[in-house]
Amino acid sequence: MDIKKEVGEAIKKALEELGFSKFKIDFSLEQPENLAYGDYATNVAMVAFKRFRPKTDRSLDEKVKNPLDLARKIIEKLNKQLSAFSIIAKVEAVPPGFINFYLSQDYLFTTILRSIVVKEKFGGSQMGKGKTVVIDYSSPNIAKPFGIGHLRSTIIGQALCNIYSFLGYRVIGDNHLGDWGTQFGALLCQIKLKIKSEKLKVEDLTINDLERLYVEFHQEVEKNPDLEVEARKWFKRLEDGDEEAERIWQIMVDISMKEFKRIYGLLGVSFDVVLGESFYVDKMAGVIADAQDKGIIKESRGAKVINIPGVETPAMLVKSDGATTYFLRDLAAIKYREKKWRPLLMIYEVGADQIFHFHQLFAVARMLGYLSEGKLIHVAHGMVRGLGGKLSTRLGKTIHLEAVLAEAIGRAEELAKKAGVSKNLSLRERKKVAKIVGIGAVKYSDLKQNPKTDVIFDWDKILTLEGNAGPYLQYTYARCKSVLSKKENLFLSTRDDVMKIILPKYQPNFDELAIARIICHFEEVVKEAAKSFSPNLIANFLYDLSQKYNNFYNQHRILGEGGKKEQLRLLLTLAVAQTLKNGLNLLGIDVLEKM
Repeated sequence: MDIKKEVGEAIKKALEELGFSKFKIDFSLEQPENLAYGDYATNVAMVAFKRFRPKTDRSLDEKVKNPLDLARKIIEKLNKQLSAFSIIAKVEAVPPGFINFYLSQDYLFTTILRSIVVKEKFGGSQMGKGKTVVIDYSSPNIAKPFGIGHLRSTIIGQALCNIYSFLGYRVIGDNHLGDWGTQFGALLCQIKLKIKSEKLKVEDLTINDLERLYVEFHQEVEKNPDLEVEARKWFKRLEDGDEEAERIWQIMVDISMKEFKRIYGLLGVSFDVVLGESFYVDKMAGVIADAQDKGIIKESRGAKVINIPGVETPAMLVKSDGATTYFLRDLAAIKYREKKWRPLLMIYEVGADQIFHFHQLFAVARMLGYLSEGKLIHVAHGMVRGLGGKLSTRLGKTIHLEAVLAEAIGRAEELAKKAGVSKNLSLRERKKVAKIVGIGAVKYSDLKQNPKTDVIFDWDKILTLEGNAGPYLQYTYARCKSVLSKKENLFLSTRDDVMKIILPKYQPNFDELAIARIICHFEEVVKEAAKSFSPNLIANFLYDLSQKYNNFYNQHRILGEGGKKEQLRLLLTLAVAQTLKNGLNLLGIDVLEKM
């Protein structure tokens, strides 16, 4: 059951009965940060009183002098509706006019037990059954080492794939490789020059060599601008199917893919399809034909462009020299994906520096009739900063992701040694822990932040066993598992046992109820993360849950209490472990049974 939706509908019905049916009232129904204010709270009475009170029935005016009075009137109507709604235990009005809702203890512990029964499925749903979502993410450029700049798209995109799959959607994760375009003309030109002057063998090149050659080309262009013309000619030869150009290009692709697969293996990232820009080369003519049929393609100084209403800069499909653009290939990709998968949504997890490109792209796609309004989504992430400012391959300032991950693993190993958390582990186990903790820390430091914001890379904040960091969450999970491992033959009761035997004999205290209450919101948070394309909501939830469990752990004894108290606390510990594991898995972060 979607409790938030049900309560929202009940509030709307109460407003109608009070004479507000003629007015649209935008109110919020949120989860308060302070659990003392309930599991849900709404400002509806204050909004309604301020904007619409004078226009309602006069008999109501005489009895309602302020928002708190109106909140009480709304609750009178709500109580009649919610009397059979056993999920809500209490509804109260508090100054200056908030209405707070408290979930019933029956519902709280039914949910706790469900988390244990359904295990890895807890928090998921089938709301997306029969619906398809295409997510375009990562998309590194061929012939360049995987840089830190592609980290955000890769891990945010993977998290979105995980979240939508968890909610029952058919997800197509597409790695749209940058394997075509004018940059390959530059590389072909430089490689041919070096073959002549340095006896270079293309087959012996590494991905680092390709990056170096690309940087050297732009350095030499500053001395000899004619090289730009030569590079454009080489790309034209590639587009025209020149055998030598294609051979060298394919070698560059093979070298790059081998490196990318290794990095994806480290990150635990996978794709359903890997279709680079080159896949759409033979599909571009169809897009041009569609634009001609619609009468929207124009000639401008020899180039083929489309003017977009309200946008000063036209979208360029073909350059004046006849070379095609990645804009045209992106349109071909949209057309192909729509025809092949018929997606509900097509989500692009690409940096904020491409906002204008996607604004143009989506507008033209709609003009061509490929996809309707609202189906094309750009999740525009901010930049990674703190490791040398904005990064540029052209200037030779790329920070390779592999080096960052290696540093994270090394620091994680040192952290574990200093904290003494791995003292009882073998060397092999310590290496495994360091890898999982280090890579998890890098991922979490990114995913805990809103995708739109810039990420400040701070090693001291990324790798810590305290505060909002990946290692802290992983350690909390390991702590739960450690507690549970000390209780042999753990038997956790059925719902009836909990409701009729355990709870009547031991009523949970505030800290125990706090854990149960937050876990009950997990599925709701997952849905909201999908709706808003914000994995950080799940990260924030997991941090809150970890804090509450660790506070409970430090304040109360779990093992050795015996009886119903111990059984209930073990029940909560198992539910926390399962929820943390499920949430971290959605973020693409592994857990550890012991640390």
